[in-house]
Amino acid sequence: MYQMNTTLSADAVDFIDDVKLEAMVAGLKEDPEAVRRVIAKSLRKEALTVEETAILLGAESPELVEEIFEAARTVKRDVYGNRIVFFAPLYVGNYCTNNCKYCGFRSSLKSAVRHTLSDAELVREVEALEELGHKRLILVYGESPKYSPDFIAHTVRQTYATKKGNGEIRRVNINAAPLDEEGFRIVKEAGIGTYQIFQETYHKKTYAEWHPANTMKGNYMWRLNAFDRAFRAGIDDIGLGVLFGLYDWRFEVLAMVTHALYLQSKFGVGPHTLSFPRIKAAEGLDLNLKYQVSDNEYKRLVAILRLAVPYTGLIMTAREPAELRREVLAFGVSQIDAGTKLEIGGYQEDRQKGEQTLNREQFKVGDTRTLDEVIGEILEGGYIPSFCTSCYRLGRTGEHFMEYAIPGFIGKFCTPNAIMTLAEYLEDYASPETKAKGMALINAELEKLDGKLRTEVVKRLEQVRSGKRDLYF
Repeated sequence: MYQMNTTLSADAVDFIDDVKLEAMVAGLKEDPEAVRRVIAKSLRKEALTVEETAILLGAESPELVEEIFEAARTVKRDVYGNRIVFFAPLYVGNYCTNNCKYCGFRSSLKSAVRHTLSDAELVREVEALEELGHKRLILVYGESPKYSPDFIAHTVRQTYATKKGNGEIRRVNINAAPLDEEGFRIVKEAGIGTYQIFQETYHKKTYAEWHPANTMKGNYMWRLNAFDRAFRAGIDDIGLGVLFGLYDWRFEVLAMVTHALYLQSKFGVGPHTLSFPRIKAAEGLDLNLKYQVSDNEYKRLVAILRLAVPYTGLIMTAREPAELRREVLAFGVSQIDAGTKLEIGGYQEDRQKGEQTLNREQFKVGDTRTLDEVIGEILEGGYIPSFCTSCYRLGRTGEHFMEYAIPGFIGKFCTPNAIMTLAEYLEDYASPETKAKGMALINAELEKLDGKLRTEVVKRLEQVRSGKRDLYF
């Protein structure tokens, strides 16, 4: 029987220097010349140092902040084009031994409705998501011994095996407790995509205040070194995140960049994605918090992260309201969820639009629109909604992904693949209005491709229209 080994390895290191980062935050000041020098480096798509990131954080005047926003728009467009990748979270179980004070799953919350999906319930949830058009899921688990690596691997395999009509899940990402090396190997063998772990806050004193020491999550160093164990176990596709609002957002941005640079230096590849949700309403939570992040600060942190780590995907979840998501897409975000339901088993339920049950959720969703509604708006904005999973399935992850991304080769794959996955969605799931918008966008995008590539994409689009699926470069 699997037994977690929570002994830190001999090379475990605390690479977050709280004193240094706090001093950097305290010393922030606006230096327009330095900001523009750092922006110029970002526009060359070179990763920034922590010190250079701090220079951007020091910009406060509206004019200089707008220069940062514009640079972020340029970098985002150069690296990712006009694609937006779609996914959906699927909560498998909400039993949790932790007592994180901000979370609707915390162990002391007696009003929380606890449940773990049975195999049959998981299948129905996946089928419900497939019937909407989703191809990429992130499975979410409470941090409990119930959700062992063997259990996680089983649910991943079951998700891949579940197919409804033309629907299939082509990439399963994971958000779960940090594992030991053996545990990471077990879940890797199940064919997972990204393994996502939130540090929540990198500030040690704040971390201890929000995460009681006598819980799984109370061990700061075990969590901080989780990705080291994942890399040693062969997982080269990881996503890190912070829950903004627990501590000073500027400190957290510097710490995230520190973590990304540490992984790049030690393992030759940084995180595949960064997540930056703000703390939101949860059952029994008082939101009168000292470090709440304003909308303007939120937009700044997204833009600065885009400039600091140009080749890392940025995820903006449905925690945020539709209006803010619409604005922030332009200068940093590359992945979003849509049609999100956080209750265990929620995708099978027939509910009024926007209806939520807080005692069954980890937090309150801010954007309750359907997948089709969000895709329709994305199309109106000139973006290509993408369900592409080709890089993962062809081994273009980790160090290999960086080899493709940095020279710009990724553009030869991603736009055609996004077009084809959009065509699948339009044929199988879209409303008539969304289909019309999507076909118009596809025709416009085809005109931008060079002759040989355009001919091949047109040929494959005809195959999609005739019923063939899962075509990619």
